Amino acid sequence: MVSKIRIYILLFFLIPFLSIAQDTLPTEAMQALEYRSVGPNRGGRVTAVCGVPGQIFTYYMGATGGGVWKTTDSGLNWRNISDGFIKTGSIGAIAVAPSDQNVVYVGTGAADLRGYVSGGVGMYKSVNAGESWSFIGLPKAGQIAQIQIHPENHDHVLVAVLGNAFGPSKERGVYKTTDGGETWEQVLFINERTGAVDLVMDPNNPRILYAGMWTAERKPWTFIDGSAEGGIYKSIDGGKSWKKMANGLPEGVVGRIGITISPVDSKRVWVFVE
Repeated sequence: MVSKIRIYILLFFLIPFLSIAQDTLPTEAMQALEYRSVGPNRGGRVTAVCGVPGQIFTYYMGATGGGVWKTTDSGLNWRNISDGFIKTGSIGAIAVAPSDQNVVYVGTGAADLRGYVSGGVGMYKSVNAGESWSFIGLPKAGQIAQIQIHPENHDHVLVAVLGNAFGPSKERGVYKTTDGGETWEQVLFINERTGAVDLVMDPNNPRILYAGMWTAERKPWTFIDGSAEGGIYKSIDGGKSWKKMANGLPEGVVGRIGITISPVDSKRVWVFVE
């Protein structure tokens, strides 16, 4: 008999899909669903979460102070997979390669700046689904906010770097590698105060990218949040060139930005602008 706890965990991850079956499920069955924590107990907030296409029970998560964790049973059990490999517990981004699910990239340094934040130490890569990790560069990136991997080539990766949380940083911007992290090129740079806090790739055309640029700096006496240099930038050539977007978007001082693209219609793009 399947245990009650396992049923709860399965339902927890199926909730987004249950609306499809609302016409066939009894109303009382839907009303009985409840959210609950599936763990793990770890340090800090969770700022990076990633599933694995085709593996509905496998997930990775990264905490601001607890490293990288993995579950293969929908959260019934978790284990830390970064201790001994990644030299910080602050994780900003995780991405699994669509073309090879053994290839996983992790960006360190949580980009959700608050009164306290731990800096990152660069990018890491696993080629065995998280069993071991190798350092692959960007040691001065500071806070890494997002990772996008080409759907057909796991060596082609773009990374959103917010930069040093505590001062000016020439490392801020968007970086690209075409050799799996052996070398990196800074493909978008605004200034030493404005970094990339979000980066999305068109699910129907990987040459199209959107980057959210944010001026942010944590001072002992204040938090610098926003500027006129921030905003949304678009590339239509895989990150080689970028253009700042306007035509209806907020003008003047803007803060943190979030972006997503409809997988059904790539012309439909949603943005959150502070």
